[in-house]
Amino acid sequence: MKDDIFYYKDGELYCEQVPIRKIASKTGTPVYCYSYSHLVSRFRAYEEAFGQTPHLVCFAVKANSNLAVLNTLGELGAGADIVSGGELFRALKAGIPAGRIVYSGVGKTRSEMAYALKEDILMFNVESMEELEVIDAVASREKKKARIAIRVNPDVDPKTHPYISTGLKKNKFGLSIEQALDAYRKASRRSWLEVTGIAFHIGSQILETDPFVHAFEKIKILLEKLQSEGINPSYVDLGGGLGISYHGESPPEPEDYVSSILKRASGLSQTIIMEPGRAICGNSGVLVTRLLYTKKNSLKTFYVVDAAMNDLGRPSLYDAYHEIRPVHERPGADNITVDVVGPICETGDFLARDRDLPILSPGELLTVMSAGAYGFTMSSNYNSRPRAAEVMVRGSRFEIIRQRETYEDLIRGETIPQWED
Repeated sequence: MKDDIFYYKDGELYCEQVPIRKIASKTGTPVYCYSYSHLVSRFRAYEEAFGQTPHLVCFAVKANSNLAVLNTLGELGAGADIVSGGELFRALKAGIPAGRIVYSGVGKTRSEMAYALKEDILMFNVESMEELEVIDAVASREKKKARIAIRVNPDVDPKTHPYISTGLKKNKFGLSIEQALDAYRKASRRSWLEVTGIAFHIGSQILETDPFVHAFEKIKILLEKLQSEGINPSYVDLGGGLGISYHGESPPEPEDYVSSILKRASGLSQTIIMEPGRAICGNSGVLVTRLLYTKKNSLKTFYVVDAAMNDLGRPSLYDAYHEIRPVHERPGADNITVDVVGPICETGDFLARDRDLPILSPGELLTVMSAGAYGFTMSSNYNSRPRAAEVMVRGSRFEIIRQRETYEDLIRGETIPQWED
């Protein structure tokens, strides 16, 4: 799918029908560029896989929270998986109905809970016994019943990077199956809590269906136990985590993932929720950057570009691989082995290491592929660098969907105290 959206034509890299060069010329660099068509096709792959089975696909806002991205998916029927009050605000502003929003995360504050209750979201995924007590207290104070699910930690190895594994006992997320049973019993006795769902999420960038199936089988056993005690959740929330291809991986397609679950969901009356993020938007986007300098020493050659770890943190955080393509194709050109690095004052500021790329001149453009998920959302102003612009392409048109930050944006809200002597 990635290669159908980003492709070379007459020696130039395109996104849909727009030359990347044209986008960079208008916006400057670095700039994130997203394909509308890819977002739509990936979301529809989930919808079509479910067919007539009752379901709700809640896009994981943490993967890409731009209003235009959220609005595009919301218009197709997507809900939102959120983990903060700010993500709730964004989802609502993008037009996603509160009744399609699920609130996860281990550290919800009282004010965030009150905000979500006021907006009447679908449900909270509760992650601890103390959180359950706080939600009950906030709901009582607000005189608004809280619909809740318990996030269960099924202790399943997702076989992914340890930093994005969330379903093992050693991880901070969710309650054990034994704790969850106690939590459900307690919640079912509280007048301001309504048991609405049961939830789990085992990790991110998962490349096979077996871990999902294993976790689902464990949750089914707990669900049967709950039903035997008269506790009947209406939703089973499977979380997200399906991976994408960054460097030749072969993850399951959404239809394979969904069908593997539906085969084991026979007889369930609950609506199934899935919360994909990366699988929808990861290969929809790229980060475009410009070569500033070529630098050599006795060991290495460096391409110093104007994008950095503050723009795309995944290589520095996870040693993650992102393919890098020159915007202007160089068929038959000599390659050199380079580290692609940014201007940040950290040795860890790199986008690629020991990568074979064509010999380029300063001013030429490079495209960091598969950057549509956990790119801009993880960016920062480290080294007082304004954050990049964002663009969406649809067919032969493109729109700037987030203006590049200015220096004035960097100091907005700051003051210098006027101390009295």
